[in-house]
Amino acid sequence: MIEEISKFQSVWVGRFYEMAASYEGLLQSVQIADAWYMFRLFVLVPIVRLAVVLCLIMSLMVLFEKTSMGLISLYAKVFRRRPYRVYKCDPIVADEESGSAAFPMVLVQIPMYNEKEVYRLSIGAACNLEWPGDRILIQVLDDSTDPVVKDLVKQECTMWFDKGKNIRYETRTNRKGYKAGALKEGMKHPYVNECEFIAMFDADFQPEPDFLKRIVPFLVHNPDIALVQSRWLFVNANECLMTRIQQMSMDYHFKVEQEAGSTLNAFFGYNGTAGVWRIGAIHDAGGWADRTTVEDMDLAVRAGLKGWKFVYLGDTKVKSELPSTFKAYRYQQHRWSCGPANLFRKMFWDIVLAKKVSIYKKFYVIYHFFISRRLVSHLVTFAFYCVVIPFSVFFSEVKIPIWGIVHIPTSITLMNAVGTPRSFHLIVFWVLFENVMSLHRCKAVFIGLFEAGRVNEWIVTEKLGDMMKAKPNISIAKKLNFNAWKKFNKLEIAVGLLLLVCTWYDFKHNRDYYFVYFFPQSIAFFIMGFGYVGTIIPTDK
Repeated sequence: MIEEISKFQSVWVGRFYEMAASYEGLLQSVQIADAWYMFRLFVLVPIVRLAVVLCLIMSLMVLFEKTSMGLISLYAKVFRRRPYRVYKCDPIVADEESGSAAFPMVLVQIPMYNEKEVYRLSIGAACNLEWPGDRILIQVLDDSTDPVVKDLVKQECTMWFDKGKNIRYETRTNRKGYKAGALKEGMKHPYVNECEFIAMFDADFQPEPDFLKRIVPFLVHNPDIALVQSRWLFVNANECLMTRIQQMSMDYHFKVEQEAGSTLNAFFGYNGTAGVWRIGAIHDAGGWADRTTVEDMDLAVRAGLKGWKFVYLGDTKVKSELPSTFKAYRYQQHRWSCGPANLFRKMFWDIVLAKKVSIYKKFYVIYHFFISRRLVSHLVTFAFYCVVIPFSVFFSEVKIPIWGIVHIPTSITLMNAVGTPRSFHLIVFWVLFENVMSLHRCKAVFIGLFEAGRVNEWIVTEKLGDMMKAKPNISIAKKLNFNAWKKFNKLEIAVGLLLLVCTWYDFKHNRDYYFVYFFPQSIAFFIMGFGYVGTIIPTDK
């Protein structure tokens, strides 16, 4: 009897402890759930709401910038405020007394680095420029490290020299300063002292024979003009979808941004090629500087702060090549996004303290030229459309106004598309592509602002020239013969996975239809993440 009572007690005591443990576990689970709910409500939701507000503010900044530039460009077109109507630009002609001496001495600089596929293009085009032979000097600045390429470039220069062209082939023992260093060294040669103006062309640029006759008169007749910039015309725009999309962005840059800057303030960013500088203005601004990867913009800002004027000639076009491989385009966009951010960091106080320009122009350079156009536009594109909006689907308490998620981006997109009407049907692809590229641009902006590891990385954009036309026997199968794992871009794939998760969650739990945008955008990230975009070049090219 005593044994049975003892056994009964032990059973119920055990059950009691089990119930207590179960209750304690339940209580702990409830406490964890409550803690998560409070953390979500008072920490995560406010953070997401703040991110939405900041992104909406940045979106309005970009919209204002795009609208103002578009209106200024439209004003210049409607009221015919073209440079040849604003500035004196009478043609330069030789007279009986002075002969060709009436023409100023022009130096043509062609910097290049291992440009095997395109070196003949720029050298040949420069040697065919219509200008008195004794008033032009062509200087090829070859930084090539490939001895074969270096020998080919030298032979090309020798060939043109034997034909009577005044051409010089110059090399360096190092690549210090990259392009800026080469241009600076090129100007140290004694024969440059005879020159008044410098025309610059990258290795893939092919100016028309009358280029100097159209550009130089503006500099000769207007001593306050430092730079005349021409427009780029892309010979390979139809090569693939990626080059068509690039053309849309670049045409907007020239037709709207450069046009607006030239019309409103006689100031814009020098494009680094296809322009003519007054040598005196370069010296007055302090010469070439290699402190960033955008030596062209650096010189332009310093010259602008000295009071010099810039002119953009949209009707003078120079043939050039767009990067047609995704790898080359990524490197180019890193340099074009990181460099301006780093330059802004270095020049902010120089701009503020400049004495030769008005407060308005200082505001224009700081806000419009740098902050809105080269910082905020990159940040908001990735942060808002690839991070904040996707994350907001997990927080039903966060509401994004329709004007911020539809009206503003639609307006900005349409304004970007006006530069290339023939590609308007590609506008959806342009949006998806630009959103993917905003990942790298955003990262590059932070690298530039904080001077992180790749801040001074300079990788010359690969040019293909007529390589694909010259080798038509390369089959599609051979083009795709590569190690796939080496082509993977992990960041794009990671963001693609994130957007795919957001797509599923929004489709299952929400009624806002964001998944209609998330899904194609995730596919775009995957396509570019696995490298299936642009021209695929065989490894044995």
